[in-house]
Amino acid sequence: MITRAVVVPHPPLLVPELVAGAAAETESVRAATLAAAGKLPGPWVAVAVDDGGRATYVPPMSGSFLGYGVDLPVSLGGDLAPDARIPLPVLITAWLRERCAVEVSRVELVPPDLPVSDCVSFGQQLASEDAGLLVLGDGSTRHGPRSPGSDDERSGPFDSSVHTLLATADVDGLLGLGLELARELGAQGRAAWQVLAGVPGPWRCSSAEFFAPFGVGYHVAVWERP
Repeated sequence: MITRAVVVPHPPLLVPELVAGAAAETESVRAATLAAAGKLPGPWVAVAVDDGGRATYVPPMSGSFLGYGVDLPVSLGGDLAPDARIPLPVLITAWLRERCAVEVSRVELVPPDLPVSDCVSFGQQLASEDAGLLVLGDGSTRHGPRSPGSDDERSGPFDSSVHTLLATADVDGLLGLGLELARELGAQGRAAWQVLAGVPGPWRCSSAEFFAPFGVGYHVAVWERP
């Protein structure tokens, strides 16, 4: 049974080698992410959103951040040659795994438009896993003029609501997040958070933080059973 889950973001800026000129500005989200992941017992089952759609990645497997500017190899386990086709959420899972010294059972990727009912069903399927659940997903990409997307005044209330829902372990509230609004705000984490909400509780949140460097929202939270 899954007894603990950790929500983290998965941007390239978590990796200091990829943001050498902005390592200090991104240190707070990096430190919070590593601290939360360090509280998750292994083996990990990771769930993340990727535009490539439904896929499962299992070790042994290795990749590299070469596509993001630095040939930094990471591994889900084993010593295979890096595969350049591995998506970013899998690379970040591998990067976190190496720093937390745990095993990863697999990484499950879901599409950003996965319906709420399918998210819930997937969460229910994961409930019996004897593992820690790592949930990777980013918030809105439209926080202010520095954001990758154009500024959208709805992004602040949206991510503020997500932060509150994660901080209170409000599964019904998370399941109420609108797919269309999340898409418009670039918040791809919506589907991953709703998979978490589909894992039967009860749950309590022991910590929750929110960051928005460079105009993108990043949520970090730790859920456990009371």
